[in-house]
Amino acid sequence: MTDTINELKDLDTLGPVDWVVVEFPGPDYGRGMVAPHLQDLVDRGLVRVLDMVFLRKDADGTLEAAEISDLDTSELGAIRHAEADLAMVLSEQDVLDLAETIEPGNSAAVLVWENLWAAPFGSAVRHAGGQLVASGRIPAQAVLAAAAADEEGI
Repeated sequence: MTDTINELKDLDTLGPVDWVVVEFPGPDYGRGMVAPHLQDLVDRGLVRVLDMVFLRKDADGTLEAAEISDLDTSELGAIRHAEADLAMVLSEQDVLDLAETIEPGNSAAVLVWENLWAAPFGSAVRHAGGQLVASGRIPAQAVLAAAAADEEGI
């Protein structure tokens, strides 16, 4: 087992885990423009990448799935060195299900990460006998729309 998998076994140190599917127009995964920002989050200890899968759909909808080791630096940028730390939490069925969200002719990155910044808070909640009973995420577009409506007095 890798150190990452061993670290994940300790519920006391595990932060919240999130996942996203980010779709890019065309087959090039965003031309490596996103990877430096993800790498910055990793370098600052804010997140730990647990799994990454890269998907492409041909114009006819044929799916191609790849892992970091299958792609070159021009497609991913600096994030390639994260491969050794991945815990591989997505199953093959997870990947197939998530691939349904991608339009033909586009590419996507499926990313699973642990929010390291929140681990101490989560540990404190668990030690106090608390448990998460609801969670959610507000899309940035909704926050911006609410702020604009507030400025307009709506």
